[in-house]
This record gives sequence, C-alpha cells and structure tokens, in this order.
Amino acid sequence: MVRREYVARINRVTDYINANLDGDLSLPRLAREACFSPFHFHRLFHALVGETIADYIRRVRLERAASMLSNNPLKAVTAVALDCGFSGSAAFCRAFRERFGHSPSEFRKLGKDRGKNGKARRKQGQESDRRKEYNPGMTEKKGRLKMSVEVKQLPELNVAYVRHIGPYNKIPAAFERLGRWAGPRGFLDGQQAVMLGVYHDDPDVTEQSKLRSSACVVVPDGTRVSGDIGTMKIPGGLFAVARFEIDDDQYGEAWNQFMSEWFPESGFQPDDRMCYEVYRNDPDTHPEHKHIVDICEPVRPL
Repeated sequence: MVRREYVARINRVTDYINANLDGDLSLPRLAREACFSPFHFHRLFHALVGETIADYIRRVRLERAASMLSNNPLKAVTAVALDCGFSGSAAFCRAFRERFGHSPSEFRKLGKDRGKNGKARRKQGQESDRRKEYNPGMTEKKGRLKMSVEVKQLPELNVAYVRHIGPYNKIPAAFERLGRWAGPRGFLDGQQAVMLGVYHDDPDVTEQSKLRSSACVVVPDGTRVSGDIGTMKIPGGLFAVARFEIDDDQYGEAWNQFMSEWFPESGFQPDDRMCYEVYRNDPDTHPEHKHIVDICEPVRPL
C-alpha cells in the first residue's frame, strides 16, 4: 500500500509535467505536487522512474517537439520550441540535434520513419499531409481491415487510471489491476461502463521501455481513489473516431491503417491532445471473439 501511494504521487507529477511543458517545472513546484520535500522528491523520482527529474523533463519536451514537428508541418520551429518549454530556438536546436541526430528542420523533412539515431525502421502512425476532400464512411481495401471514420466533437472525460510504463501491447496487466479496483465499486456494470486506453507518448520518438499509457475507466467527478489508482481529465474537442472490429493482435495494424490511409485524404492533421482507444465490447461474448474498438485521434484542420 505504501509503494502504491508513492507511485500515485509520481504519476501526479508526470501528469502535471505533461500538461505544463511550457510552465513552471521547478523542483520546488513539482515537489509540492508530489507532497514530498524537494530533497526526498528528487531521490524518489529517480528511484521510481529511472531518470533524474531534469533528464525526464528534457526528454519529454524533446519528444513532444518531435511529434509537433511531424504533425504540424506549417508551425515554425521557434513556436514549437516555445510551446515545449525551451527559452529559444538556439538552445532547442542544439538539444534536438543531440537527441535525434538531426536539426528540427531536417527531422521534419525526413519524416517520421526513423529510429532514435536516424536509422529507418517501420513505425506506427506514419502519415503525410496532403489536403484532399474528406469523404467519411466505410473504407475497405483488399487485404485491409474494415474501417469507418467519423469526425465529431467528444466530451471531456473524468477517468480513474492505472499507469503502465513500457511497450503499449503490455498494457493488459494494467487493465487487470484496474478491473480489480473498478469492479467491486460498480464502475464496470451496465451499458454505461466505458473503458479506454490512453497513449501519452509517440512511439515514433519514445523508446519502447519508456512509453507511457494508462488503463482507464470513466468515473463520476469527485470519485475517491488511493494507492496506484489515479484520476485525470481527458480533454474533449474535435476528434477523428475510427471504428474497427479486429483480432487481439491487430491493434497496431488498425492504427497504421487509420494514420496512413485516412489522414492523407482527410484535410485534417493530428492535434496535441491525448489520443485513446475506447473498447466497445467484451471479446469473449463476440461469436468470433473480435474486439470492437474506437480509435480516437484529436484533430484540427490542415
């Protein structure tokens, strides 16, 4: 129980950092968020996360910048730098080249099909940015998954979550932990129960071992949690929602198809808000054990 409380406090800090990359991320401010003294907070963060707080902030800022450069092709490099908490473009460019092996402009030209050191590798979520008329509806190509996409406004969600660090396909263990908490409290009962997975990092730029995701269930505002169960708000707004009916090993294929086929034809580009999956059925009750999932990607006009 004590360890879970420590994990919960660190999760609150990483959530705060993620939402305030251009704000006050000083050690005293973050220590207050965790309810630890600055001296002990620094040591505990390093022990539990595996990075110093300064290294963690630097990495997340650079990874957010890399995603913004790829997803917002018309946004100036200086604007990206300021939005991610850098004092100016010169310091940002030096740090970016050190992390990715390319200047921000070179990185944008090369596209997202690269590894940490510029070596090409197949990635999840590749897209090009071309403006074409958006034709919603069912898309089915030979050898491809059936996909229906709708662009719509989604509400803000209040969720309880269990945080997972590591490859995204290992998140089921976090859902098992969440279910043991949510089930007895009635949050999984009835047609109104909503479970979702939130993906905080771009797998194109973040190492697999450091990817952050959250197993979530929608709960009423004011729900009390403790230990490693946290609460957070998932911002609403305009989303492209892609519905798939897939096998349990086809999630990556579904994301790839959505990002590589739909986006270049849509007239939209990904936004910087959280993307997530909403799980619409219990696969055990499906006649073919299929997973019905909505992939929700925040968007704005290209």
